[in-house]
Amino acid sequence: MESILLRIENHIAYVTLNRAEALNSFNYDTLCELDKVIESISINRDVRVVIFTGAGEKAFSVGADLKERKTLTIEQVKRNLNKINRVFTAIDQLPQPTIAAINGFAFGGGMELALACDFRMAASAAVMGLTETSLAIIPGAGGTQRLPRIIGESKALELILTAKRITADEAHSIGLLYKVTDQLLEEATKLAETMLQNGPIALQQAKYAIKQGMNADLQTGLTIERKAYEVTIPTEDRIEALQAFSEKRKPDFKGQ
Repeated sequence: MESILLRIENHIAYVTLNRAEALNSFNYDTLCELDKVIESISINRDVRVVIFTGAGEKAFSVGADLKERKTLTIEQVKRNLNKINRVFTAIDQLPQPTIAAINGFAFGGGMELALACDFRMAASAAVMGLTETSLAIIPGAGGTQRLPRIIGESKALELILTAKRITADEAHSIGLLYKVTDQLLEEATKLAETMLQNGPIALQQAKYAIKQGMNADLQTGLTIERKAYEVTIPTEDRIEALQAFSEKRKPDFKGQ
């Protein structure tokens, strides 16, 4: 059985973690499979938005597969750590906008996958947290870096150092979630479809400018923005948008 499912429909890629019997935890094979799926999405011009979710009703992902972890040597643990870092960085750097649809438990690496996405929404019964310190380790797939950038340093310190688990409503109140909804995939698809009304190259360049600019000083960020804008100038989609405006119709963007 495939541990990662990929479905592409109407320019949206749905990536499902498919190990419901193991609460969609990550073993090494699953990480390798996810790595290949992300690479294929990154170069697929038909995919304009990506949605991640978990199989079953219990979990988005509870992180590392602890049953596998108990059998690993120190070298193998380092191998897994390197792999999950590379995969989640690849997700963070996908050119397409990404949405995490958190359908249940999201702990450790599962929460870190969600943090690597641009948007996070969760079912009302979802519970989440970076719980690694309770296992005498620390978040190792971006959690110590991405969480404070999203919710601030003090709150991130609290959640990580206490290994606290929080509800979806709590996560929403601190700005971790875009929305709490029990129509999770439907709402994620609606958000994706709203973005799909806009120019696909513009979406990618706007995301790039924001992501790169956040790690730079203002003047460098403004330079990044200008160069990203310049990428959109010679596109057919920009001309189509002007033509559609003059003809009072919706533009038909091709991603060209």
